[in-house]
Amino acid sequence: MAGSGSGNKTRRRLCREETPSDDESLKKLIFLPKNSRFLRSILWGNKVRATAVCVSASHPPPPHRRPNPDRLHLGLGFCSLGTTRTLQGNNLYETPLQVANVPNLDAIASAGVNGLMDPVEAGLGCGSDTAHLSILGYDPRIYYRGRGAFESMGAGLAMSPGDIAFKSNFATLDEKSGIVTSRRADRHFEEEGPILCAALDRMKLPSFPEYEVRVRYATEHRCGVVVKGPKLSGNISGTDPLKDNRLLLKSEALDDTEEAKNTAAVVNELSKEMSKILVAHPLNAKRAAEGKNIANIVLLRGCGIRIEVPQFEKQHGLSPCMVAPTKIIAGLGLSLGLDILEAPGATGDYRTLLTSKATAIAKALSAPLQPSPCIFVPGEDEHKPGLSQGYDFGFLHVKAIDDAGHDKASILKVRALEAVDRAIGQLTRLLWQAEKSGKYKYYLCVTGDHSTPVEYGDHSFEPVPFALCQLRDFVSAVGESNLMQVSLEAFPLPSVKAGEDLKNDDEVELPEEANNRPKVFSGDSVCQFSEIAAARGCLGRFPGSEMMGVIKKFLKLKNE
Repeated sequence: MAGSGSGNKTRRRLCREETPSDDESLKKLIFLPKNSRFLRSILWGNKVRATAVCVSASHPPPPHRRPNPDRLHLGLGFCSLGTTRTLQGNNLYETPLQVANVPNLDAIASAGVNGLMDPVEAGLGCGSDTAHLSILGYDPRIYYRGRGAFESMGAGLAMSPGDIAFKSNFATLDEKSGIVTSRRADRHFEEEGPILCAALDRMKLPSFPEYEVRVRYATEHRCGVVVKGPKLSGNISGTDPLKDNRLLLKSEALDDTEEAKNTAAVVNELSKEMSKILVAHPLNAKRAAEGKNIANIVLLRGCGIRIEVPQFEKQHGLSPCMVAPTKIIAGLGLSLGLDILEAPGATGDYRTLLTSKATAIAKALSAPLQPSPCIFVPGEDEHKPGLSQGYDFGFLHVKAIDDAGHDKASILKVRALEAVDRAIGQLTRLLWQAEKSGKYKYYLCVTGDHSTPVEYGDHSFEPVPFALCQLRDFVSAVGESNLMQVSLEAFPLPSVKAGEDLKNDDEVELPEEANNRPKVFSGDSVCQFSEIAAARGCLGRFPGSEMMGVIKKFLKLKNE
């Protein structure tokens, strides 16, 4: 019990929010969420039970910022982790995270401090958007205005005050009954989705000619939809029934204002006209002939406006960047003032190239040693160069593990976690090479934005593991010679069809014996990155709103 008291005291110290003073060191941080095994492969030394990776680096300050001896470079990535499942034949109950071979994540846990984090609050199942707002230091109860704007901005649609936007799915509708038979016409829609979006973009609404409609493909079966015009309100319901084999909904005003009533009418006509265009499109005739689901309706949900919030750099004193091919996360980052880095081959689905993500973050956090990647700007065809002096905070998002949870593919989730761990190894090698130049000092943080149990196939309310360590401690834990042997060659994620698993549960290899795991190197007594082990960490259990405070306090303590 004495240890518990000590842990609570440590946590109280770490959770105090403090604005960096002129004599405080800033570092470069890299952050990855819980579902992304990406961090495990990066951190070998400390016990970290989180899906976010933070890397900090000392760096000379640019002229426009207050002088600091160091700069904080933080990279963050998020994934969903599953809850317990049965390993058939072994009579064990373990989570995919416990089963996966993730030595780098385990090393992060053993090299630093650990805990369990409720992304918003205990017992609350949350979406990726509200969870990300919370952990980045923005109360979703105050700032959240619907996810549509995030999805659409991330897809490349510029938004102005007064515009409304939707997070949308290409789906299959039984026209006779009005029942949505499949909310996802096809998760592998990368070639056909852009074609259908082009057919819908700038479509006209016969009864509302004064409104402009913009449509842009996002990822998989998703697209962003923006409506521009007078007297629009975000306070309406959507058309998405949220479950298969339910009636297509009509949009309704959620208040008595004329703006809300008018907007609901506009949206209902938009849904109807979209369906007409899709039904007549030759691509759907081809899909029907091939026996595939046709995409004859766009489900509109999460109506939202662009949020107005204090920008991240002003809020936390860190210049931020993000790698997030998942459009809703990219749009959220844009709304908070994060630069969205280009990472060729990063797709936000099972086809993504994790190596490209790791390389982009490493370059952004080590500039000007090497050029910073270009950044994505909504509404502009030509992308702009990133900050020449580099960034203080890097956020790396990984979606594939969450997708495996939604697809109820337990073994795919295990293999995806192992791929993330491998990419973490690549990231940490690149960052360590930069730190050895003497100009940078990095920290790593790993956590998740929510849980996605494979048994349930949707988001749930369990806390996620959180781990935070210094890169130098991670390297000491894994061994510099081992780290420098990590291959930087790109590699694909495991390839399976949606809903399929890679192999039977009885073919899963058991984790290595405990004596083969990384030993405690620094911090608390945790030396494995998992939901169970993280509960023993010195940070205890805390809400996501405290995460940035924990990180900044950790950095300060390490530099005192």
